[in-house]
Amino acid sequence: MTAMTSDADAMGDRLARRNAVILAVATALAGANTTVMFATGAIVGAQLAPVRSLATLPISIFVVGLAAASLPVGMLVRRYGRRTAYQLATFAGMLTGLFGYLGVTLASFPIFCIATFCAGFYASAAQSYRFAAADTASDAFRPKAISWVMTGGVIAGVVGPQLVVWTKDALPPVLFAGTYIGQAVVALLAGVILSFIDIPKPKPAPAGTVSRPTIEFFKNPAFLTAVICGAATYMLMNFVMTAAPLAMIGCNHSIDDAAYGIQWHVIAMYAPSFFTGSLIARYGAPRVVAVGLVLTALSAVVALLGITVPHFYVALVLLGLGWNFGYIGASAMVAATARPEERTRVQSVNDFCVFGVMAIGSFSSGKIVTTYGWDMVNWVVFPIVAVAAVALVVGARRQPVPA
Repeated sequence: MTAMTSDADAMGDRLARRNAVILAVATALAGANTTVMFATGAIVGAQLAPVRSLATLPISIFVVGLAAASLPVGMLVRRYGRRTAYQLATFAGMLTGLFGYLGVTLASFPIFCIATFCAGFYASAAQSYRFAAADTASDAFRPKAISWVMTGGVIAGVVGPQLVVWTKDALPPVLFAGTYIGQAVVALLAGVILSFIDIPKPKPAPAGTVSRPTIEFFKNPAFLTAVICGAATYMLMNFVMTAAPLAMIGCNHSIDDAAYGIQWHVIAMYAPSFFTGSLIARYGAPRVVAVGLVLTALSAVVALLGITVPHFYVALVLLGLGWNFGYIGASAMVAATARPEERTRVQSVNDFCVFGVMAIGSFSSGKIVTTYGWDMVNWVVFPIVAVAAVALVVGARRQPVPA
């Protein structure tokens, strides 16, 4: 029986590997769109916002788009399947570029905020690519499938900032006008790539199965721990990263310096994905998440030590590494808590919680960095890391850690 199961898993994982590669490429392109928005959003916001404290509002609107799309994207997946749902979401990516172009050319802060909302909607779908890769994977390959998809972000970390550097002055005299046109083209290409994935529609629950209400998910200690750790990790990453370009400009560093800072940050977010899945399989997700929390705290320590370009870059790299271990580890924990027929619903609930918490942090980021400074942004990191660490310890005591 064991040999037969192993053979069946191997056959299934051939398809899972193919899907993971395709989704990794799509992640690279969709992630480039997100990286462009992170690199430019606060800078454009500072130029267009009626008051300086609203400079990071566009990035906060981006996070609102993330949270707002998480449940609708899940419903589209359940009704039409992953491929159709993701291609529909690609239109939001194209609208991001078009509204971004209109926002900067018309100097309209509201239109630019619409662009960032569309970017968030698109990014929400892209974030679930990691779960899509898990759909056709065996239990053994699932953490690696998630990890493979996340490696696409390494390319995104290069393509996105380079798109900013190469195109920011392409349509003078409007800064970033050419960047947002390029962003729309990249989203269109991602839609083409997604047409090649082969993932069956979610199977309905077996006859007689009673669908669990959402509240039941939160009674599972493993799920609750994963949500808390994923939300803390992602919120802190977004909270600090949103403020970083604005802080760098405020410290008399250049736009290119800020863009390259985001580039190294995004590369650090995704580069460990080549081996994060293997680490999870060997040491267990809770231990990997714990390492992510430590790295996130270290990023704040480095940021508090100075405001030179190297200080910013090292802090952003550590922040990206912390996000990778914390978020992928938490994602693996979520994937392991769901029944096959409810997997997309559990994933959607998780993402809604994670992105909802992100929105709270993102809205406060601009106010804190403009009112209290870059140091205060980093001091906020420590208590939130502590809360997540406590949740992880308590959750780990209730769940056995894989050997």
